[in-house]
Amino acid sequence: MNLELVRRIAITIGALLIFRLGSQIPVPGISAQAGVLSSGVVNRLSIFALGLIPYLSAAIIIQLISVVWGRLSSLERSGEAGRRKIARYTLIATLLLATFQAYGIASAMQEISGLVTDPDGWFLLPAIASMVGGVFFLIWLSEQITRHGIGNGIALVVSVGILVLLPADVASVIEVMRQGIVSGDLVLFHVIFWVAVVALMVFVENARRNIRVEFAERKAGSRLLPARSAVLPIKLNSAGVLVPVTVAPWFWSLPLAFAALIFGAKEPWLAAAYEHIAFAKPAHLIIGSIAIFILAFIYTSYVLDPEHAVDSLGKRGGTIPGAAPGEPTADYLDRVVSLTTVVGAVYLVAVSLIPEVFVASGHMLPYKISGGSALIVVCTILDIRKQVRDVSLTNPGGVRQ
Repeated sequence: MNLELVRRIAITIGALLIFRLGSQIPVPGISAQAGVLSSGVVNRLSIFALGLIPYLSAAIIIQLISVVWGRLSSLERSGEAGRRKIARYTLIATLLLATFQAYGIASAMQEISGLVTDPDGWFLLPAIASMVGGVFFLIWLSEQITRHGIGNGIALVVSVGILVLLPADVASVIEVMRQGIVSGDLVLFHVIFWVAVVALMVFVENARRNIRVEFAERKAGSRLLPARSAVLPIKLNSAGVLVPVTVAPWFWSLPLAFAALIFGAKEPWLAAAYEHIAFAKPAHLIIGSIAIFILAFIYTSYVLDPEHAVDSLGKRGGTIPGAAPGEPTADYLDRVVSLTTVVGAVYLVAVSLIPEVFVASGHMLPYKISGGSALIVVCTILDIRKQVRDVSLTNPGGVRQ
């Protein structure tokens, strides 16, 4: 085995073990007699209780702002200095979001009888500081995995947080089947269904629409680069999963939250709106589908900018056969990206709404994994496989067995 690959795998495993260890350390001030240390609830009351959610939310907010504000978008594409500024803005937003969330969680802890040793004392400050510190430690740990380990650190931490729930989910399904609450046929259907869904995810995430590009002969300094052919690969799902699935609930949650703030949460019409937009209700399914579909297009247009691609091709002397340079090439790329995005958006909608369809049909089993979380795990594994292959090819030396 490649020695460099062994080193990277060891660093990754060590970092993930540190993450799991930290998930078992409760925030300061939690009573040992509260009974949470052996019930599994400690994961939600640990120093890593917030996970990477504040950081991911901040990154998504910054990305959405850059979609509508050209100055921020140009800053991100201006080079290393611009990317450092974006990273700094993201960390500032993370600090604000993490502090707000930590305060909410710590305040809720104080209200639970017997959970906090001294609820009237100095509990809030150390609790908030430990949870916010946990977020920034996880950001640092994820960066170490990305730089020195295998795979994307953030995706790995999120995926491990999802995978550790699987044993409990499997045990719950086995228990309800043993008690006769659900039939073995329903469980078998779910198993076959998820195998098919994972196979579909692997197929779509590996699918590319390759556009042939011709590069003319040109000089680069004192060197003469010969004419060559290449391909411009476009993913079917260029939007990923985090932005569309994470931001979609904001379409209804933010307006309802503002309405509750202005008119009061006890308004009958507002209560009715909350009831109609509840999980697995028809309105939730319809609005959620539309929101994910639209966000897939918006984010893809940010990730794949045809005009930016045309400028990059022009600087390198590249042309697309059958499309004139300049505006016609941009129009051609725009049509191709739009068609592939339609497929990707439909795929994202279908994957994201899997749990809701099961709940609405009354055929849901007691497990927590969703289509979005399964897609995160699948994409993480595919990325690890690619990096393992790249490290093996670029570092052929070392000890092999």
